Amino acid sequence: MLISLAHAEAEQGRTGLGMDLLDEAQRWTPPTELPIVHAQRGLMYLRTGRTAEALRELDIAAPLLVHHDSVELARVLLNRSVIHLMMGRIRLAREDARRSARLATAHGHEVIAVKALHNDGYCDLLRGDIPAALAMFGEVEQTYRRLIPGFLPVLALDQARALLAAGLADEAGRTLDRVLDGFRRQRLMQDYGEAELARAQAALHAGRFPEACTWARRAEDRFRRRRSQAWVLQAVLMRLRAELAQTTEPGSLARRADDLAARLTEIGLLVESEMACMLSVRALIAAGHLTKAEARAEALGKPRRAAPLEVRLMRHLTDAELAHSRGRRGKALSRVRAGLALVHAHRGRLGSIDMQTGVAALSFELAAAGLKSVLANGSARLVFDWSERCRAQAFRYPPVRAPQDEQTADALAELRHLAQQMHANDTVARRDSELRRRCLKLEHVIRERGWQLPGARASAAPASTVMVEERLAAAGLVLVSLLNVKGRLLALVLGEGRCRLHELGAYEPLAEAVRRLTGDLNALAGRHLRPRIAEVINTSARRQLAVIAAELLSPLLPSISGASGVVVVPTMALSAIPWGALPGLLGKPVISAPSALVWASAQETRKAEISTGEAPLLVAGPDLASANTEIEQIAAAYPKTHRLTGSSATVAATLAALNGTSVAHLAAHGHHERENVLFSRLVLSDGPLMAYDIQQLREAPRHVVLSSCEVGQAVVRPGDELLGFTSALLYLGTPTVVSSATRVPDELAVRVMTAYHRHIVLGLEPAAALAAASAREPLSTFVCFGAG
Repeated sequence: MLISLAHAEAEQGRTGLGMDLLDEAQRWTPPTELPIVHAQRGLMYLRTGRTAEALRELDIAAPLLVHHDSVELARVLLNRSVIHLMMGRIRLAREDARRSARLATAHGHEVIAVKALHNDGYCDLLRGDIPAALAMFGEVEQTYRRLIPGFLPVLALDQARALLAAGLADEAGRTLDRVLDGFRRQRLMQDYGEAELARAQAALHAGRFPEACTWARRAEDRFRRRRSQAWVLQAVLMRLRAELAQTTEPGSLARRADDLAARLTEIGLLVESEMACMLSVRALIAAGHLTKAEARAEALGKPRRAAPLEVRLMRHLTDAELAHSRGRRGKALSRVRAGLALVHAHRGRLGSIDMQTGVAALSFELAAAGLKSVLANGSARLVFDWSERCRAQAFRYPPVRAPQDEQTADALAELRHLAQQMHANDTVARRDSELRRRCLKLEHVIRERGWQLPGARASAAPASTVMVEERLAAAGLVLVSLLNVKGRLLALVLGEGRCRLHELGAYEPLAEAVRRLTGDLNALAGRHLRPRIAEVINTSARRQLAVIAAELLSPLLPSISGASGVVVVPTMALSAIPWGALPGLLGKPVISAPSALVWASAQETRKAEISTGEAPLLVAGPDLASANTEIEQIAAAYPKTHRLTGSSATVAATLAALNGTSVAHLAAHGHHERENVLFSRLVLSDGPLMAYDIQQLREAPRHVVLSSCEVGQAVVRPGDELLGFTSALLYLGTPTVVSSATRVPDELAVRVMTAYHRHIVLGLEPAAALAAASAREPLSTFVCFGAG
């Protein structure tokens, strides 16, 4: 009873009392039961972060239990595997976890066995194999639900850590918010503090530094009350990392980081100590104390290959910043390239586009450091080459299609059914919060299964300036690549044998103009607007277009006016600009591409295609009055067509017809799902066709036109990584996609789309056909993506 009570008191934060009770229990314990006392003391030390003392106690207990109590030995091995995990000893952790699982299974103790499986999955996470870890966690979750549902928050905490390792900070934050509630209800204060610390890390990765400081302080206070000194110091480290980004006294922060590094070393937390040392070096650089920074960096010694990815990336960043501060730009770029290569290899292990695009967040500071160095060099070509190393890197990997397992298929079927219900009765959908919660849960299940997909590892090389210039010259185009560098907008113009760098001004006012324009265009597409209101909104939209053109386009016109068309590589919020509507570009072919590599690859794919005279696929969705009219008018331009209208326009029929088709035109209601982008959708007769579904196609369609609202939108993650319906087609390998980032008035869609297809039949390239079709429609928001 005393042994059990000691653990219970310690878990409630009364660690000192728990240890006293355990000491008293030991005085009453017969020699044969002493291993139980050592095991319990080891667990209590473990829970307070005293890993060396915990390991000592469990090492005493384990051999004494070998021939006496196999189930208790399984528990000891389980807890010892956790200690090895905390110390980064993955091989020893896995050996103990698997031995524990074997013993527990042999003696019918399923709870210990599944906890050992949980630890085995965490070994995969520390090795960097996130899909394998999440797959194991998914298997464990089913057993926890059946046997020990109270342990689900502990598992969810580790799932959140896996998401952080993939750069999905916001998703990890949402998971941790649920975890915190579970720990609070169970009064598991150590776990609650660990979740607060992970929440601080999520905020740090998302660039919300004040929020990260707040969460780290909360965790620090909680660990202090529990006398968990090791965890207190880890919370302090997280807080100092967040403070570095916003401090006005970097010298003071460097001193605190040095002191922290020494204290971490004393208690054996060497990985954390290394991170604190690097924090000190970076703070000294920021303070201008370069000699001290170099001396501190030399004291770090050689990097450890077995260190976690986050630590290795920080070492490369620290070395790069130090080299740049001393004017050694070549060395700085070498260190950044090495760091980006680590991220590149990490991304190659991930099969989910969701995760591949998230990983860029891990190297955001590294990419910024590299860009800083090349800008200091002054070579526009070098800046271009570097920008292509850092943007939209997920497009370099071939798509990985997940096998349709039963759980995913069931979730998709239910989600489609519920979405159909919500579309059929919009009033019920708005009021029924339970229905919406169920849809979100199903979306999470489907995403979660995708996260477990291993990557292909192979990837395409970055685009070289020479290769892009050759293809631009062959097509008679120029390329404009936009960069946001610390709030300043830069434009690289490549073409006509030259590469020029232009500084355009502040990014945020331009981004605000784009947001206002989007709002105006969406409002204009609404029905039954009074003439006076429509006139006011129309005037506002034209004003925003003029502002964007003046700030962004006018300085570049002398460089692009002689070309037959323009390829634009936008950045962040500027990806929502309807380029063909800008004064100065109206009637001119404009192509939007996530990167120069994506454009060049799409061009190559399109050139390699052989025209077969295949009938274009025309699909009309339900409840869109103009859809059938649009399809009929487009069909008149072609000798023959494959039409799916009315009840025949199902998701299954449309997907089957899309596979490898030469031309597809879909006229349907569209919706961009900002929170769960992979579920952005087109509404068909039996439910939504989602971006997730597009990823399952065996062969990419070659030319897709989406005459729908919003599906040209994308969520833009760090590194200008894109997620959305249109980008799902581009990831799959579709060379050309035409879509709109905003809502579109029905009449305008019919006019522009009918004219577009007539020009295509006459032999115009897609971008030229769209420019011709939109020439008399100054507020047309359709954009040609990919090859053009």
